[in-house]
Amino acid sequence: MLTGKQKRFLRSKAHHLNPIFQVGKGGVNENMIKQIGEALEARELIKISILQNSDEDKETAAEAFTAGTGAELVQIIGNTIVLYKESRENKQLQLPS
Repeated sequence: MLTGKQKRFLRSKAHHLNPIFQVGKGGVNENMIKQIGEALEARELIKISILQNSDEDKETAAEAFTAGTGAELVQIIGNTIVLYKESRENKQLQLPS
């Protein structure tokens, strides 16, 4: 689990990122979860936006992503979900302890 200090650090890093995935009408599916898992391995910190026409609500989508990828939910802000997962081979972020 992430501490408050670590979440603050990750939020500050995520601020400048653009969402690289969008959840639309189709909602969350296995393929999307797999791609998000791969993106997390490559980048560690990603944003996902939930579009207006999505059937999923953001909390449900965030739960599906964290359960499916083993990632940590950093925050949900507006219709954007921020996820973090430490990379096995591509470590870039050094979290404060």
